[in-house]
Amino acid sequence: MIQIQQIPVLQDNYIYLIHDTDSDETAVVDPAIAEPVLSTLKENNWQLTYILNTHHHADHVGGNRELKAATQCKIIGAKSDSKRIPAIDIVVQQQEIITLGKHSLEIIECSGHTLGHIAFYLAAANALFCGDTLFSMGCGRLFEGSAEQMWQSLEQFKKLPLATQIYCAHEYSLANAKFSLSVEPNNAHLIKTIEHIRQLRENKRPTVPTSLQQELATNPFLRTNSSEIKSMLNLPTATELEVFTELRNRKDTF
Repeated sequence: MIQIQQIPVLQDNYIYLIHDTDSDETAVVDPAIAEPVLSTLKENNWQLTYILNTHHHADHVGGNRELKAATQCKIIGAKSDSKRIPAIDIVVQQQEIITLGKHSLEIIECSGHTLGHIAFYLAAANALFCGDTLFSMGCGRLFEGSAEQMWQSLEQFKKLPLATQIYCAHEYSLANAKFSLSVEPNNAHLIKTIEHIRQLRENKRPTVPTSLQQELATNPFLRTNSSEIKSMLNLPTATELEVFTELRNRKDTF
């Protein structure tokens, strides 16, 4: 059986522990800092086997060296970005498989936010650990990649099962909701979702994971064929990539 534990850190980051109860192996996804991870491992009596890094930003790899020194775990990251992942041991690329016990995690290359960004898809738990590529009602800023790269990355995610849980790395839902409503104000699913996440945040509860099904219904960056969004952007005949590019540009200055 797979257990997933969410650890909130810094201002709005989420670290995820993935534990396989049969093999007793444990992986941590994007450890921004080490201490909360070590504390949670101790509380659960788990031993860390792997660090899974989606990309090289400091708030995703900041705990790498300390965790490796404390646990002798192996660090896994993208082959194409290996020089920027601290203390990396194992390099991976598109469609390669790593295992946690008997369970497989598939590598999905998803550049856009950064070059060399990857996601980890754990089919056994209907779970996608996507770093800063996809958020609840949003997507990552384009710090290194192009709009086309990010759009193509999100198109890969859209092909996953609807039940897939999206374990993104930040609590950005409320801010993303405001932008989403500005470009699709009559989306009933979106309106209902916003009310739900407001209640969650008022009670200091996380709004993620979200689901792919929910994102397809509410996230403008996955809804580039929406006639209302195209109308609001004054792009009635634009391609989906053109719509995505305009959405990303507007979100940057929203």
